[in-house]
Amino acid sequence: QVQLVESGGGLVQPGESLRLSCAASGIVLRLAAMDWYRQAPGKQRERVAHISSGGSTNYADSVKGRFTISRDNAKNTMYLQMSSLKPEDTAVYYCRLSATDFWGQGTQVTVSS
Repeated sequence: QVQLVESGGGLVQPGESLRLSCAASGIVLRLAAMDWYRQAPGKQRERVAHISSGGSTNYADSVKGRFTISRDNAKNTMYLQMSSLKPEDTAVYYCRLSATDFWGQGTQVTVSS
C-alpha cells in the first residue's frame, strides 16, 4: 500500500528558507513521477512542483527560482527546498504520487513576521 508522509513545515519569517520532506513507502520513488501541491485558506489546491521519473522538473510561475524539488533514491524520500519565502507561500503543503489519489496528510507552512 502506498503511503506518503510529509514533514518539515513550520513558522518562518519572510525571506527565510524551509525544506519539506515526503517519505514514501509502497512505491519506489525513482520510478515514479511526483508532485508537491499547496492549499491556502479559501483557495484551491495548486501544484507548485513536479518531478518526473526521469528526473525532469517543472514549477509554477509563482515559485520558479525559489523552490527546488528533488528526491533521494536511497532514502526513498522527496524534498521541496523553499527559499526566499513570502507570506503568500503560507499554505498546507502536500505531496502526491502524480495522477493518482495517493496524497500525504499535509504539513503547514506559515510565513509571517
